[in-house]
Amino acid sequence: MEKLKKALHMLLIMMKIGLFTFGGGHAMIALLEDEFVSKRKWIESTEFIDLVAIAESTPGPIAINCATYLGYKRAGLLGSILSTIGVCVPSFVIIYVITLFIKEFLAIELVAKAFLGMRVAVSILILSAGIRMIKKEKKCLQTYIIFGLSLIFSLVVALTSLDFSSIFLILIGGAIGVCIYLISKIKKKDRKKEDRA
Repeated sequence: MEKLKKALHMLLIMMKIGLFTFGGGHAMIALLEDEFVSKRKWIESTEFIDLVAIAESTPGPIAINCATYLGYKRAGLLGSILSTIGVCVPSFVIIYVITLFIKEFLAIELVAKAFLGMRVAVSILILSAGIRMIKKEKKCLQTYIIFGLSLIFSLVVALTSLDFSSIFLILIGGAIGVCIYLISKIKKKDRKKEDRA
């Protein structure tokens, strides 16, 4: 019974987030972090950062991946199912209704201006989530190297209008992280051998 209560609670939380988030999954990250890390303290910020990295690098939308994980962590399988439904259904219903009346909807000047304003707000939401995650990330050489290279490469791609998927950037970052990890393991083994000798 307790798991059912927790699962239904997750459904309501995710429906609220799904209903009031504009701009897709990346815009949802800030709300998820605020809800689960800051307000409820159900997960630590380091775990949330890892969650976002894994959700970004696994197939499927980032918001759904995050919701599924958070629901499972809080209320098991039922929690993951209801969390996923909760984050998807409100957005689906809103988009479905909008598509029925899209031409009439966008013809209203007030609505068109509102969408322009929302774009700016969504950009700021995504940026603020990124800045908060950077502040909480463990500071080490690996972090600075990957962040610096990613930032430079992203700017080059944006300024030169290269056709390059961000998925490859994520995979390259993961590969660099694994290489740095393996190099550090080899160095530790070498130090242990030197200490024994």
